[in-house]
Amino acid sequence: MDCAFCEIIAGSRAAHVVLDDGPTVAFLDSRPLFKGHVLLVPRTHYETLPDLPADLLAPYFGAAQSLAAAMETVLGAAGSFVAMNNKVSQSVPHLHTHVVPRNRKDGLRGFFWPRTKYDSDDEAREYANRLRGALG
Repeated sequence: MDCAFCEIIAGSRAAHVVLDDGPTVAFLDSRPLFKGHVLLVPRTHYETLPDLPADLLAPYFGAAQSLAAAMETVLGAAGSFVAMNNKVSQSVPHLHTHVVPRNRKDGLRGFFWPRTKYDSDDEAREYANRLRGALG
């Protein structure tokens, strides 16, 4: 199966990993809405939220909760946007949750999502390190 997220989990595709706690892996989105935008995925390949076994719900959403808190703590975000798509608008068919740092008047309106870029791989690594450090 060709799955970009499975390749990241396996280490065969580069990514800035923020969290790797066993059942979940989180890494910086390569086309972030805002710097620090993270994708959280289950380690095992499940396509959608309904496919995720019930015993993984708590660890999965616990990781999302920790990531959202870390964005406020270490990135100085006023809050976060946490979202997922199931099939429709799901760019990679592997369950993933977007955890995005938010601030008032940041330009994100509705579902118009302007994308940005990291200035360099070093800057992306620095964001990943800060978030990783906050997660222990």
